[in-house]
Amino acid sequence: MVLPLLWALAEKTDKQTKFVRVFSVLHVLGGVIEIGNKMLVVKFGGSSLANGEKIAKAAKMVAKKLKEGVRLVVVVSAMGKTTDKLLETVDSALGSKAKPADVDDILSMGERTSARIFSTALKSLGFKARYIDPQSEEWPIITDDSFMNAEPILDKSLDSIRRNLLPLLENGVTPVVPGFIGKTVDGRITTLGRGGSDTTAFLIAHALSADEIILATDVDGIMTADPKLVKDVRKIGELKVEELIGLTNSGKKFIHRKALRYKPEGIDVKIVNSARGDLDVDGTIIKGSFPRDLSASIHESPVVAVTMVGKELSKASKVMLDLFSKLEEKGIDLLGMSIDHDSLIMYLPENAVRDVLEGFHEVVLKSDRVLALAVSPKLALIRVRGAYLSETPGVLNTVSEALYSQGLNIYGVFTITSSICLFVEWGRRVEALKTLEETIKQLRLEEEALRKDNKPLT
Repeated sequence: MVLPLLWALAEKTDKQTKFVRVFSVLHVLGGVIEIGNKMLVVKFGGSSLANGEKIAKAAKMVAKKLKEGVRLVVVVSAMGKTTDKLLETVDSALGSKAKPADVDDILSMGERTSARIFSTALKSLGFKARYIDPQSEEWPIITDDSFMNAEPILDKSLDSIRRNLLPLLENGVTPVVPGFIGKTVDGRITTLGRGGSDTTAFLIAHALSADEIILATDVDGIMTADPKLVKDVRKIGELKVEELIGLTNSGKKFIHRKALRYKPEGIDVKIVNSARGDLDVDGTIIKGSFPRDLSASIHESPVVAVTMVGKELSKASKVMLDLFSKLEEKGIDLLGMSIDHDSLIMYLPENAVRDVLEGFHEVVLKSDRVLALAVSPKLALIRVRGAYLSETPGVLNTVSEALYSQGLNIYGVFTITSSICLFVEWGRRVEALKTLEETIKQLRLEEEALRKDNKPLT
């Protein structure tokens, strides 16, 4: 009874749009009725498609899942280093004379060629497949006109993905989508910048409520350290997005920060090595999400800063160990810490600091390096977060100036994993938060202006 009723409610729409609406409602209803089998979005990176042999192996990996009844959307990067070579060729031939819109049209040919070859490979294995070209009406990713670093228009892209890809999947056709590419509302080809193919995969998974996103690469997953620097590294089984961003801030681009802005909250990402020849192989699972835009929030309770001064404290490893031991004994969370040559500051919950002060003072008396400690008044911890933070120039300076202009003193600051942590007077926390929110809004407007001028942010 449910399906005919929903179909009737959508009667005034065209057949394709009607299907999308009915499917979406059924997905929301969940337990009422279930359509289709498990759905995956699989992205193959350039190293996994570098030659014909690798493309054939990748197609067989997809074919194996299709035989199991899994529905897939395949996203492909350009083969090997094609994009870099195209860029070098354009630069060599035209230099600065090339218009960004023309460059994007040229660069798109790498992914578009990969999609054609991959869909043909799937057909040769006996499966129905269709490559989706940005010149077709079925194109799913809609962006602004910031050529060479375009930003997806989220609502338009999600709607276009559902409208164009769901009917193909329902008819047993596997869509093969070129990653990295977008198209403006008026039909001009754009590119999404570094990490663009991952962004494509994340958007498609979001729109289709996929069960999982698989990124097929040339590594077994994310390791405990860089194997070029450290011996005996191990694969990490699971990571949160926030932890991953901390690693990308070190310069290692497992998944580009821009792409992580679009990772859906409830859909896991698995990084696997395509050389293994099986999408079911173990890899690293990425969970959770991170704020797409900059945001500011206040820690729920007051904080104090315990400052210790002395001589060459940065060399006093025994002092550090003793202080951490005192915190562990009392079960107190360390909210943050900063250190220079002759001093260190520990930021602790205000309601717990008395429990540990005597222990800290014992460390001071025992050490010939520490002279004294002091405790600040009640402070508020305000955290400014965003996956794009480290790639937005001047944010720390802008935030500091905004607070200064309102007569708000900053009692401490440190940055980590795409976050800026600021400490201000507890009694003025609401005023400080409002100031930061207004500043963030202004930064967003400036970012949009830069995009309209086609100036990449990276």
